[in-house]
Amino acid sequence: MPREHHPDGYRTHARRPIGKRNPEARTDDYDEIWKPDWSPEALQDQGERCVDCGVPTCMSGCPIGNRIPEWNDLVHRSDWKDALAQLHATNNFPEFTGYTCPAPCEDACVLAVNDDAVAIKSIERAIVDKGWEEGWIQPEPPAERTDHRVAIVGSGPAGLAAAQQLNRAGHRVTVYERDDAVGGLMTYGIPDFKFARHRVERRVTQLREEGIQFVMDTEVGTDLTPDQLRAGHDAVCLAIGAQQPRELPVPGTDLDGVMPAMEYLPQENRRRRGQSVPGGVTAKNKNVVVLGGGDTGADCVATAHRQGAEQVVQIGINQQGPSDRPADNPWPQAAQVYEKTYAQQEGGTEEFAVHTQALEDLDGDGHVDELRAERVEWTYENGRRADKTVLNPDLRIPADLVLVAIGFTGPQGNPLASLGVERAEDGTFATDDRLMTDVDGVFAAGDARMGASLVVWAIGEGRDAARQIDRYLTGTSDLPASLQTPNPPLG
Repeated sequence: MPREHHPDGYRTHARRPIGKRNPEARTDDYDEIWKPDWSPEALQDQGERCVDCGVPTCMSGCPIGNRIPEWNDLVHRSDWKDALAQLHATNNFPEFTGYTCPAPCEDACVLAVNDDAVAIKSIERAIVDKGWEEGWIQPEPPAERTDHRVAIVGSGPAGLAAAQQLNRAGHRVTVYERDDAVGGLMTYGIPDFKFARHRVERRVTQLREEGIQFVMDTEVGTDLTPDQLRAGHDAVCLAIGAQQPRELPVPGTDLDGVMPAMEYLPQENRRRRGQSVPGGVTAKNKNVVVLGGGDTGADCVATAHRQGAEQVVQIGINQQGPSDRPADNPWPQAAQVYEKTYAQQEGGTEEFAVHTQALEDLDGDGHVDELRAERVEWTYENGRRADKTVLNPDLRIPADLVLVAIGFTGPQGNPLASLGVERAEDGTFATDDRLMTDVDGVFAAGDARMGASLVVWAIGEGRDAARQIDRYLTGTSDLPASLQTPNPPLG
């Protein structure tokens, strides 16, 4: 029975997001870290905490303009099916974001000014979880087909969102993926215990049943030439991500036992799928050092725990963030405060303001044995490190395995370079305000266009690219644009 909405629900109910499993227990397995059972009634209470602001700043904090107040209220009223429809109106894959997004919408929630934000991410996850459980999420093939053919290069969130939108506009869409499975980093870059593989697989099944074609194990530029790709399609969208790892500028990075995070993480996901990993590396019985304090670094830490590492030390180059929001970081900006990650809750050591100097081979066998660094204190100007005071010039940490998770510099290669596709100074693909590259009919979206960012941005980019491609092919488009798009609907 629908509930009556109380505008002071935030006073009645404390914030209670969907929780995680016990940290000590979950490191013994590769099951999802999230609690699998949540109460619909509890989530209805959480929906009532939304104050239905006149200016919903949560929506401006969301890159795709999710209709957050609407589905908060619908969940509160137990109208889950309509809440799912509202969620899908702006987000093709809400489980991708509901499970992995850092939720900038919650930082922008009006309650976050002086209270705990609405548990928006948990409500989003609950809606889509219930949608799958109830069988409400079904293929939606187009009623009519056009004669236009579109190629999507890359099957991450941006590519999949663009593919689904264009397919629903009636175009014939083929997705080309260099790997053996669809999903990009959602499949091989994020550990299964953080985002289970079946969540991608059932979406891929839905897309196939809607009529999208997938061509796997195909590297555009090698297995399929740019000329062949362009000749067979009326438009192309490059959505290959930004997986080129940033180089660590210190001696010793060529030693055995030093590897980029995105070489390490996919290996374990492949093992989880029963695949062989020739020459694979694990953290078992090793002293592991993870360089980088972001999400990818946390995933490396958590994976190392599960593989049986002897010790795990995660190193961040910056100072530890404050526990309270700084004065120069006002609402509704994302709060720059320190919170222990799910991985650090499971154990290990976290070090801040450590400036790596070298990776050392102490016994001459060609394998890393130790990380040498200096402990520093930084001063900042305009949010950037400006100068340092060295507190300890000779910090040494045992290291049998060093995982480098210090970010990415752009796409790996340019598969359509021979057609004239240019890259911007930052390594991404240069586009105009239509998301089109220098080559007519070739578009770019997601991390490949904007640099490494959030899954939610990638989905929004894919939706915007689909709209622009549809307009390019037909002269107009009924596909919706994302809230943050530089390409708003005309008229």
